[in-house]
Amino acid sequence: MRKQSLDFLENYLNNASPTGFESSGQQIWLEYLKPYIDEYYSDVYGSVVGIINPKAKYKVVIEAHADEISWFVNYISPEGMIYVRRNGGSDHQIAPSMRVNIHTKKGIVKGVFGWPAIHVRDPQKEVGPSLANLFIDTGCANKEEVEEKGIHVGSVITFEDEMTILNDRYVVGRALDNRIGGFMIAEVARLLKEKKKKLPFGLYIVNAVQEEIGLRGAEMISRRIKPDVAIITDVCHDTQTPLYEKKTQGDLTSGKGPVLTYGPAVQNNLLDMIISVADKKKIPFQRAAATRATGTDTDAFAYSGEGVPSALISLPLKYMHTTVETVHKEDVDNVIKLIYEVLVQLKSGHDFRYIK
Repeated sequence: MRKQSLDFLENYLNNASPTGFESSGQQIWLEYLKPYIDEYYSDVYGSVVGIINPKAKYKVVIEAHADEISWFVNYISPEGMIYVRRNGGSDHQIAPSMRVNIHTKKGIVKGVFGWPAIHVRDPQKEVGPSLANLFIDTGCANKEEVEEKGIHVGSVITFEDEMTILNDRYVVGRALDNRIGGFMIAEVARLLKEKKKKLPFGLYIVNAVQEEIGLRGAEMISRRIKPDVAIITDVCHDTQTPLYEKKTQGDLTSGKGPVLTYGPAVQNNLLDMIISVADKKKIPFQRAAATRATGTDTDAFAYSGEGVPSALISLPLKYMHTTVETVHKEDVDNVIKLIYEVLVQLKSGHDFRYIK
């Protein structure tokens, strides 16, 4: 991973982009992407689209989602303690003792998720963290002091942390789900530009918002673009760490390559093309099976309009929805390479129908 790319990734990951409040991260992403595209636009909710060959009739999408899980202020007690509710799939069990940033119009207010000391908890009456008893302490003595800082019901809260590199092999941080996807599709655009590849179709590099609450950004932007093909990248679970059950959750490993998913939303002819490219270019990959839905923006694109041939290329990730989400650098490079190689061999007007 080249230094400029790693610097961008670190800046992008360390910035907060909660669901519904993604604009600052989208601006960082767009500024990195601009040298490699011909034009761009964004919609009213903040999804951003960079376009190569905007006049071409045949439209190909590569897509990731930009938002991260977070919390909302839900109640401020008279004593100044803040109680929360989820914005996306935030995990209440990891919250106690975490530092947080509360985002206000006056700027960031620091706080901590407090928790009673082990010495004073009765093991016979041990109560775990839940949405009912999680609280944030900002050092304020009462509700009025909290509100004077600009905090109110609806203020959004993110965990405070920074990206790190583990054993020179793994990228670790908050919100790799799925800003690492935004990084990868931006790197595909960079490679196309630097290798001077001329695509025979329009390429739409899409960073969609609000995936974590139900694929909402992808639903909106897919209707606007009306693509002919869509390749989605997101994260999936590395199932090698403790507490995973391979019989039900699959056998997937960080460092063994991108994961290609089978499922109703995945168009099989497109998937076969991706597998053929991976085999030809000797890019390692793994397989996974979805049930009724992939749970990713693939579903939104596949079922948009009259239907869009769609496929999912996933990045194995450890510890999803925590502050230590972890991905293997070689997997990141191989996802980028696979998407790039699929694009450069794709012909304009390719018909993916099963019956012709």
